[in-house]
Amino acid sequence: MVYSLAASTLTVAAPIGCDTSSVEDVEPTAAEVRGPSRVLVTGADEEMLVLEVTAANKVVVRLPRVEVGQGITTAVAMMIAEELDARLADVDIPLAEARTKGNQYTGGSSSVSSLYGPARALAATARARLVTAAARRWHLPARSLRTRDTMVVAPDGRTATFGSLTAAAARIHRPDVSSKPKPASQHKVIGRPTGRIDARDIVTGRAKYAGDLEVAGAKPTVVARPPTLGGRLVSVDDRAARAMPGVHAVVKVAGGVAVVAESFHHAFKARDALRITWRPGPLAPLSDTAIRSRLRAAVPSVGAPPRGSAQVEGEFEFAFVSHAPMEVLTAVADVRADRAEIWFSSQTPMDARESIASAIGLPKSKVRVHVVRGGGSFGRRLNYDAAIEAALISKAARRPVKLMWSRGDDIRHGRMRGASHHRIRASHAHGRVVAFSHAMASVSESYERQGLAAQGGVAVQGGVAVQGGVTTVAAGPLPSDSGLYNFGHISGSSGSVELAMPLGAWRSVDSGTMRTAEEIVVDEVAATLGKDPVAFRRGTLRNKAVKAVLDKVAAAGNWGRPLPSGQAQGVAVHEEYGSCVACLVEIDATDPKNPRVTKVVMAADVGTAVNPRGLEAQLMGTAVDGISTVLRAGLHIDRGAVREGSFADFRYARQQHSPLRFEAHIMPSRREPGGAGELGVPAAAGAVANAYARATRTKPRRFPINF
Repeated sequence: MVYSLAASTLTVAAPIGCDTSSVEDVEPTAAEVRGPSRVLVTGADEEMLVLEVTAANKVVVRLPRVEVGQGITTAVAMMIAEELDARLADVDIPLAEARTKGNQYTGGSSSVSSLYGPARALAATARARLVTAAARRWHLPARSLRTRDTMVVAPDGRTATFGSLTAAAARIHRPDVSSKPKPASQHKVIGRPTGRIDARDIVTGRAKYAGDLEVAGAKPTVVARPPTLGGRLVSVDDRAARAMPGVHAVVKVAGGVAVVAESFHHAFKARDALRITWRPGPLAPLSDTAIRSRLRAAVPSVGAPPRGSAQVEGEFEFAFVSHAPMEVLTAVADVRADRAEIWFSSQTPMDARESIASAIGLPKSKVRVHVVRGGGSFGRRLNYDAAIEAALISKAARRPVKLMWSRGDDIRHGRMRGASHHRIRASHAHGRVVAFSHAMASVSESYERQGLAAQGGVAVQGGVAVQGGVTTVAAGPLPSDSGLYNFGHISGSSGSVELAMPLGAWRSVDSGTMRTAEEIVVDEVAATLGKDPVAFRRGTLRNKAVKAVLDKVAAAGNWGRPLPSGQAQGVAVHEEYGSCVACLVEIDATDPKNPRVTKVVMAADVGTAVNPRGLEAQLMGTAVDGISTVLRAGLHIDRGAVREGSFADFRYARQQHSPLRFEAHIMPSRREPGGAGELGVPAAAGAVANAYARATRTKPRRFPINF
């Protein structure tokens, strides 16, 4: 059911699965209210989508998600245009501000699947009311009318734009035609490869990011940060910095010393003029070797293998990895004594609003968070550390600020994927796998969540002493992703090493390492049993859909074709988010220290692919992620400090490392959408690793390989 009430224009909100007894007022933000006459009514739907048809014939839906390059605004615009029979160019999808209730979480590859039903229901209801308004104006049966190109069309050819009908449609509560969404068989927009609605704005510079915003009085701001993770300020001599031209303020913050200046040039120059004494962070005694040793020791035992079985075993190490979105973290903050406004790109704006309010000592009702598009994220913008810091600096400096973290700031002090160590054993007998065990240990975020901010290298929490910011704990069972296969008894367990360092969810989270390791072992089992890797997978996969995507890449990629020495193919599969994917890779590792992926073929079954072109772009991105994290890109920890500080040494794949040929095959389906944004990472990483292993005749165990 969808409800609407508007005095001047048609405005509908989508509460799915509720009745009028559950209707409650929406609390629209200032940006969502265009005039004093509008009243919005909705029910208990988590999405709280609101659609307005304006007099100018525009369809506006404020999206409770953030656009970070994944194309969600285009996908939702397509859903709306489909059900309204509107021109895509007439659909506008601005980003909603942080609200007090509802679901504004962008993550877990959930946006399209969670919005698919509500967005279509919303638009279908609006369409029914617009058609009813036209029928009553023309005194015609509503069923005789049609919609196309953002207008209603009569049998005799008369037309009326949606905008001309919006005021009348706003007064209709019981439309004369069905308000059910179309069946998939009638889709003309959903499922059609479509260019992004914001592509021109992005390439011409019209698209606005946080760094492009001009907020009255907001001055460029940067922060001097400690050389080690968690380092503390001991003293600062800021006299030279304060005397420099263009400097407005120098203030101490938890992460260091902030400089507010007339331009970023002035701010960086003054930052470099600060004379600071730092206390080393709690991880100062630790480097990579010690961390890897602790992780290895934290991996639980895989237990005894079945009697009479032979074993294929492997241990795998994965390094820390930075998110490194192309747009560095930027936040604009204007904090006053009685209110605050913040502008930044956030995947969790409701949580951010609450945390910012707590940090600056204001009720959350007095804090307004504007969600701005982001130039990449990969999970980084789930956290809002830069926004909290900007708010605290604004409060201390008593003026609006535009805070920018440099690339070095984010790589050396920002969030990262935790390092992990995996121990896998596949037990086989009589030509088949009879047991599969996967035990692993990772660096855990719980240290930060529990507030174990080590002071002087030692903290106590719940009676557990943490020396040097490190403790090792055993965790519970780990669901093994190898349930994809008929591998007999499957078991998993995990441990963790808690380090005082900033971690965060990185694209594909745990699957990116777990599945990579498991798919390597699957290849090694196939080799041990004398079977082809694709044929072995086909014979043991449980899911027909996974077999279908595997068959697709094997055929499209010409699996098994002869290749010169030093070159090889690799394959891997993955299933998650109600979707599945397969990847075939060809690699030239004639020079093992400088391998080049030359070809990638991927096939995905994600249910209904709202925008196949957008999905292809997502898969292409995951292929680059797999190439990067398996072959090239990671972070080193040297005596409590992150060694890398730019793209020059955090060696993410560039154009010269990208495949010469890329193919994406989208499997046809009419079931509702599953997740896709992170889906391809594990399969791509596994296929790259397997291709490298076959090309070099080695067994890679440490990633990235050239680290």
